[in-house]
Parts: sequence; C-alpha cells; structure tokens
Amino acid sequence: MDMRVPAQLLGLLLLWLRGARCDIQMTQSPSSLSASVGDRVTITCRASQNIAKYLNWYQHKPGKPPKFLIHAASSLQSGVPSRFSGSGSGTDFTLTISSLQPEDCATYYCLQTYTAPLTFGGGTKVEIKRTVAAPSVFIFPPSDEQLKSGTASVVCLLNNFYPREAKVQWKVDNALQSGNSQESV
Repeated sequence: MDMRVPAQLLGLLLLWLRGARCDIQMTQSPSSLSASVGDRVTITCRASQNIAKYLNWYQHKPGKPPKFLIHAASSLQSGVPSRFSGSGSGTDFTLTISSLQPEDCATYYCLQTYTAPLTFGGGTKVEIKRTVAAPSVFIFPPSDEQLKSGTASVVCLLNNFYPREAKVQWKVDNALQSGNSQESV
C-alpha cells in the first residue's frame, strides 16, 4: 500500500482543522483619539461572534501594569472612578469616560473572556487635546561686568507654550545672527 496517500490525507485533515479553529476577533475603534479635559469619550469594541457579556476593559499606561477597569461588560472594578462605565452585550460593547481627566491619558483594551484563546482588541490610545499657546518670553540681559569686559551673553527663556517645539532667532541691529548661539527648549 502506498503510504503517500494517507500522509496527504492527514495533511489535508490538519489544514482543515486549523482552518476550522475560530479565534474570536476583537475590533476596537478608534485606534486613537484626542479630546479636551471634561469631554465625554466613547470607545467601541466589536466581537466577531456573540460573546454574551464576557468582556473586560483595561487601562494601560507606559511602564505600568494594566489596570482592570470593568468586567462582565458593565461591572466597575472596586476603586475605579465612576466616570468610567461600560455597556453592551453580544457583539457590540462600549467604554465611556463621562468627563475626561488628564490622568486618563492611556491606551485602553477590551478583552473577550468567553472562550479560549482569550483575545484582546487592538487598543485605543487616548490623549488630551491641547490648545495652541504662545510662549511667555523672558530676556536676561548681560551683566555690567560682562559689558565692561567687551563680551556679552544674552539669555532668552521661553515658557508655558504648546506645541513644545520652538525656533529662536536673534537679531542684532535688525540683522539675523548665526553661529555662537544655542537654542534650548
């Protein structure tokens, strides 16, 4: 008997079994958002099949372990602020932050616990939207001792501005100066 046929059948069977395995896919949206302090924020999570209410929400900040926020789709974990809430069942779920606070900046993940393997959504990064703010500018003139010596250092300090990038240029007698200057933000 030719053993190649059973080996081929076994290979096809393994491919079929692998294809038959249906890990539940979790799709989160949006992938990122920017909102102002006090705004209401909603994150959605959709399961590829019915998972009843077997859904958890987690908050993750860089360098820290994930924080368990909500289990069973809507049950708030002890110690989690009441501005967080969850809802949904079946395939569609939401996490809502009723009044966004600066400490809520993090990435949020949904996790289905209906069946193994447990699967996470792709995450939603939440950031605080900031308004553009012009810098406060302070000029520190050279000291009398410096002026007497014939050299002078002038310091320019920019403070409390957004975005955090700035380009500083010096003018002497209305001409832009280059060289021997240092920019610091």
